[in-house]
Amino acid sequence: EELGIDARKPTGQLSQKEKELLLYGTGTEEYKVEGTNRFGRNTYIWEPFYGIIHFLEKRHSETESDYVRWEIEKYMRQRVCEVCKGTRLKKEALGITIGNLSISAVTAFSINKSFDWIGALGNFLSEREKQIGRLIIKEILARLEFLKSVGLEYLTLDREGGTLSGGEAQRIRLASQIGSGLTGVLYVLDEPTIGLHQRDNQRLIDTLKKLRDLGNTVVVVEHDREMIKQSDHVIDFGPGAGKWGGNIVAEGTPAHISKNSKSLTGQYLSGKKKVQAPNLPSTAPNHQSLKIYGCRQFNLKDINVDFPLGKFIVITGVSGSGKSTLLVETLYPALISKINPYFRGDVGAFMKIDGEELIDKVILID
Repeated sequence: EELGIDARKPTGQLSQKEKELLLYGTGTEEYKVEGTNRFGRNTYIWEPFYGIIHFLEKRHSETESDYVRWEIEKYMRQRVCEVCKGTRLKKEALGITIGNLSISAVTAFSINKSFDWIGALGNFLSEREKQIGRLIIKEILARLEFLKSVGLEYLTLDREGGTLSGGEAQRIRLASQIGSGLTGVLYVLDEPTIGLHQRDNQRLIDTLKKLRDLGNTVVVVEHDREMIKQSDHVIDFGPGAGKWGGNIVAEGTPAHISKNSKSLTGQYLSGKKKVQAPNLPSTAPNHQSLKIYGCRQFNLKDINVDFPLGKFIVITGVSGSGKSTLLVETLYPALISKINPYFRGDVGAFMKIDGEELIDKVILID
């Protein structure tokens, strides 16, 4: 009222100045706000109006509700800072270099390249500098070695955690535990092989064995055959699920479990039972397809993908190869933005889509 802004006017009809006042506030100037207090009496207070954006940012940072945070994030976008170009550092910090490289340049290296560069730091340092940096360099090399040991040598150090695949994030957490050097710890993992390619299973198992060899206990809830066969001790629950479960059917080494006729898990370990896919005829041919071109988000190498419609399609590959980037970060938001004009989420980089008119709706179950 005080600024003459009509509260009933659609925002599209407001002037640019009026929009900016509503979004960014009016500074420290205070306004008289009248209303009814909790006792039902009319009262008033004086307070500034900091704007809608300030309110949303404050609510986002203070709320303990994931739902509220998610709702507010619908109005937020991540963009590269025009000043620091994504380095998150001031120019003064970037002005400090070793061998003509700033810390930002080094963290843009892959873990493999960073390891080699830091290992060769002696070429750039004086004897006094080597003495000062000795313990720091040793610690950095050890941490990079842990990341290499779990098969993440291809990642760059400046990669955002939220862009990692589930398997990559899991291995980073495990590598940090190995690096901590703790002993006497009980680690409990619930189905850690979910989302991992078979190639990565052995790397995960080797990592868990390293945790054990440090003097820790590792307890894993798991269905994976490799994990079970390489464990030191197995506890098999059953015999069924729900009200038919709740009993310890067998216990002992994997070899002991394999010989127990009461253990369903043991029968699969021994080869008496096998998982065999039924030999079903393919569905009727459907020549329609959805095609996406020029996908280049994160580590996708400018690829074109053809999805035949009316089919059961599997996308597979090693952990971190770009499967979720293609589907969750690119295809899903690209389609939903076409179907829902109010969608404001980020869409992974791509050139174009053919066949979207064949899709009525798209549902993400992640």
